[in-house]
This record gives sequence, structure tokens and C-alpha cells, in this order.
Amino acid sequence: MKEQSYYDLVYYVTQQIPIGRVSTYGAIADYLSLGSARMVGWALTRGNQFQLKEVPAHRVVNSKGELSGRMHFGTPTRMQELLESEGVKIKKDKVENFKEVYWHPQELDE
Repeated sequence: MKEQSYYDLVYYVTQQIPIGRVSTYGAIADYLSLGSARMVGWALTRGNQFQLKEVPAHRVVNSKGELSGRMHFGTPTRMQELLESEGVKIKKDKVENFKEVYWHPQELDE
């Protein structure tokens, strides 16, 4: 069996984020106990470069609920469009009801 890379682990956790919910780079990094929030961002950026459609990177925001990765989605509004199509409300590049739609990867263990 192939050993999973850090990127594979980030992609797996990101794939578990439910539709209509968001998580953060830091929460994913903490859950994996590997690397940092920035490393999670790099992994998701790489996934976007390779157009890994099965990885919903648009559901990962910064710790303030801001769409800090929006410039990696082809157009500056694409991340917002994807989130809004799933029912997440965005205002001025920030998730409006962040606490309500926040999902932590620890929910996988419950």
C-alpha cells in the first residue's frame, strides 16, 4: 500500500467538509498534527493548479472566515460563487455566519 503524502492527507480531510460548511487552514493542520496552516494552503493551491475537482478547496477559509485563498480560483469571485451555490453567505470576502457554518475535522472522530 502506498504511503500517503501530506498533500493526500490534506485532500482527504478537505473532501470530508460537508456541503454548506467551511473549515480553516489551521483546523486542518491541527487535526493532522503535521505542518502549519500555511502548508495546508500550499497543498490546496497545488490541488487547484492540477484542477483536482474532488477536493473542495473553496470550503477552506482563514481563521477569521475570510476568503483568503480566493485568488487561486481562476477569478477573484469564483470561491465566493462556489460557496454561495452551497448556501454559505458571503459579504465583503468573508463568511457572514462563520460560527454557524464552521466545521472542525474532529467531527470525523465523533
